[in-house]
Amino acid sequence: MIERTRIADLAALPDGPVAVAGWVETVRDQKKVQFVVLRDETGAAQLVNPATREAEDGDDDAQARLAITNEISGLAHGTFVHVRGTLKHDERVKLGGLEVKVGSLEVVSAAIPETPIADDSSLDKRLDWRFLDLRNRKQNLIFRIQTTLEHAFRTYWVERDYIEIHTPKLMASASESRAELFQLEYFETTAYLAQSPQNFKQMAQPAGFGAVFEIADAFRADPSFTSRHATEFTSVDAEISWVESHADVMAMHEELLVAGFTAVKAKYGKEIEEVFGFEFVVPTAPFPRVTLAEARKIVADSGYEVVRADGDLDPEGERRVSAWAKETHGSEFVFVTDYDASIRPYYHMRHADDPTLTNSYDLLFNGAEISTGAQREHRVDVLEAQAVEKGLDPEELGWYLDFFRYGVPPHGGFGMGLARVLMLALHEPSIREVTYLFRGPTRLTP
Repeated sequence: MIERTRIADLAALPDGPVAVAGWVETVRDQKKVQFVVLRDETGAAQLVNPATREAEDGDDDAQARLAITNEISGLAHGTFVHVRGTLKHDERVKLGGLEVKVGSLEVVSAAIPETPIADDSSLDKRLDWRFLDLRNRKQNLIFRIQTTLEHAFRTYWVERDYIEIHTPKLMASASESRAELFQLEYFETTAYLAQSPQNFKQMAQPAGFGAVFEIADAFRADPSFTSRHATEFTSVDAEISWVESHADVMAMHEELLVAGFTAVKAKYGKEIEEVFGFEFVVPTAPFPRVTLAEARKIVADSGYEVVRADGDLDPEGERRVSAWAKETHGSEFVFVTDYDASIRPYYHMRHADDPTLTNSYDLLFNGAEISTGAQREHRVDVLEAQAVEKGLDPEELGWYLDFFRYGVPPHGGFGMGLARVLMLALHEPSIREVTYLFRGPTRLTP
């Protein structure tokens, strides 16, 4: 590895020789002194070089200093350099209270001087040049937060003896419905990209795995151009055996989020406040719970009418229920439960005393839905009847229904969009900002 100290680690070092490397963020080329802000993946530091503007022939040291001065004068934004110099702690330096006096500077990779994007460039333009857009501190922090959040989720599950599974994304038939499916040629037949790991994580239940989880890609052929939709996204999924109802899934779900947010707060709470301008809040469990019928009333009492024939909430309805949860419970999260069977998949278990309702929920966070969860129907005869009720042919569901013909415990689980959680947690305006490389109806590059 090339010798260097990460910029974030400079503060712990004593004054003295040091090597750093990164890309040039800014250059202040003054007559007597030059300042360079150098950034790497961990932060930014100030480099300082006493400028040498002329040197006599034969004065090798002055010639070397002149060469460094000229090199710095010609540095373009984004140029990658390797620098050796002397670290000095100085509380007067606003950037980290330290600076590095340049001893030698090597241009590793020069950048074109004219940068194609600026701070005020449109989001689409920035996405065209995503590798440059990602260089800024805010974007770097987003993906460090994502890493910590995912690691905390995995840690929560692994410590409770869940099994991590990796389900296929190529399928012979629809995973949930025939809507919003990407279809592709597959040798002599047709394949579909998985909308979710639903069927496969349920397969783990009769297999005797008990509790399973997966964090992986999912695909939806959804033509929406909203701020919260994508055609390819990271889905966070879990499925557990021996549930009494969807309440058991909800309890696990909120514990998972508390664990994830706690880890993010501990590691990046101060930096989030500095970069994003708000205090990152760890939720308190249990989250408030309202039935869909109660949610409809909350929305109606707020003076808004949901104009949907199916009785589900629309985005404005979700925002109003979330506002109610924040005002009455001080919570950014709220579970909406007991959805009508008419707007839920056939595999959701119905209420024992009211078959028009399901043992299911949506989880709302800061005004938007981030997850759907439910207890699954595990009785094969009931599953078949509910499939027929939904207009599905049990013959086409044969391989899935086989899971339930050889014994399966009561089970349930959820699927949650990772990018949507990040977007709402960081109060970002679009899912595009928190997706490494976004995919939508009109974007397949870079």
